[in-house]
Amino acid sequence: MKLTQQDKARLLGIDPRTLRKWRTEKTFLYNTIMKGFAFDEIVEASRESYEKAKSVQEKFQNS
Repeated sequence: MKLTQQDKARLLGIDPRTLRKWRTEKTFLYNTIMKGFAFDEIVEASRESYEKAKSVQEKFQNS
């Protein structure tokens, strides 16, 4: 699930304006935070793919 900037700010416990400010004034911090969110999305997508593959495997093993 793709998070909005507002969702990300809420998860970080900050105001969305702070996140927007960091984007221009603290680019290293902002980029580090965005990489963390991107990594979380990759992990979640991998977990979903694994569960789907496991389900297919179980379906064919039980046939």
